[in-house]
Amino acid sequence: MAYTRRRKLAAWGVHAYTSLGLPLAFLSAFALFEGHIELFWGLNCAAVFVDATDGTLARRVAVKEVLPSFDGARLDDIVDFIIFAFLPALALVQLDMFPANLELLAAVPLLASGYGFCQESAKTEESFVGFPSYWNVGVLYLYVLGTSQWANLVIILMFSALVFVPIHYVYPTRTRMMRPVTVALGFAWAAAMAVLALNPRAPWAPAVALATTIYPLYYFVLSAVHHVRVARDPQVHDGT
Repeated sequence: MAYTRRRKLAAWGVHAYTSLGLPLAFLSAFALFEGHIELFWGLNCAAVFVDATDGTLARRVAVKEVLPSFDGARLDDIVDFIIFAFLPALALVQLDMFPANLELLAAVPLLASGYGFCQESAKTEESFVGFPSYWNVGVLYLYVLGTSQWANLVIILMFSALVFVPIHYVYPTRTRMMRPVTVALGFAWAAAMAVLALNPRAPWAPAVALATTIYPLYYFVLSAVHHVRVARDPQVHDGT
């Protein structure tokens, strides 16, 4: 099927929008090394916003059909790996969040995410299989809450191991069970996390961070229920 120039430009525009995550990540790394922590988290937050919205645009424009020779999913994975895994791993080292002489263990979540990103079964119609690479969220929480270096190490290693465990985690915008509630709560939580990202060293930030853990707890409980349902009947409950 032949598409108009306008339609092709729109499709390329979506890919260009997705690629904005790369310069944002680049600037975020500079901010981290220069000690501009608020800017680092703010730029990371902006990159996450791009990642959260480009899929809707891609589906609306039907980029796969209009530009079949360009793999937008691969571009998205590259951007995601940098934003959600590589930069948070750098932050663990640059912000002295791991015990002395154990900083290289910050590469563990990178290796785990590398494995996860390359698994064809890492996503289904309704699930992330294995712990999804939410490292930027986790590291932001640990930084704001001021947890100890050893606690940070144990938590990061534990979730790195969970990447390899085939638990079905909720895909917030796709898992049918409780989706309206999950999405609504997710918007409120994301707004609160954006405020934390821009004010990670504010005196009130730890209290706000603790309050927002309600949503991650909800997410993990719902994921446990979702996993049990999928294990009992994969065809019905996981869209396969």
